[in-house]
Amino acid sequence: MHVLCLDLEGVLIPEVWVAVADRTGIDDLRVTTQEIPDYRELMQHRLAAISRHDLTLSLVEDVIAGLAPLAGARAFLDAARERYQVAILSDTFYEFAMPFMAQLGYPTLLCHRLEVDGEGRITGYRLRQDDPKRSAVKAFHGMNYQVVAAGDSYNDLPMLEEADAGIWFRAPDHITREHRQYPSVASYDRLLEQIDTACRQFRR
Repeated sequence: MHVLCLDLEGVLIPEVWVAVADRTGIDDLRVTTQEIPDYRELMQHRLAAISRHDLTLSLVEDVIAGLAPLAGARAFLDAARERYQVAILSDTFYEFAMPFMAQLGYPTLLCHRLEVDGEGRITGYRLRQDDPKRSAVKAFHGMNYQVVAAGDSYNDLPMLEEADAGIWFRAPDHITREHRQYPSVASYDRLLEQIDTACRQFRR
């Protein structure tokens, strides 16, 4: 029995904070987990920028309304779900992700929640649990599933490390060079091939 665990932003959808930076000109929001490995440090950086610029959730929602999943993402996800159980493990927020879930056919999504004040300002966030990606993979192992995980950023390392097989998808060169133990692919066709190869090896 196999479960495929996927990151969301950068793998299936655009980076939301980068899209907000494009709309607002707030360059501090361009930084992602491809640059800052520590998620809590990254979110403090983002929250400080949000506070300085008085950014509201409604503005972010307006940006998201103009976005779509990455080209080919829905077809890839449909093909993967025909073969495997699929769970999306993301450090994004339900408030950001749900419009994309409708476009992706409502796959299972495990992520976090934002804290928003009465005037619609983003004031904080609530993690689903500590070390959420690793913990989710451990939970699947506890149910006797074998896990393949694919992601593109430093914050995906815990699930790649915990999985039975890990794959980089469109990760930047500096990450793939630092962690060469995982194969790196740049197309959905190649990603599905790598997943299939890993699962065939499990059966041996």
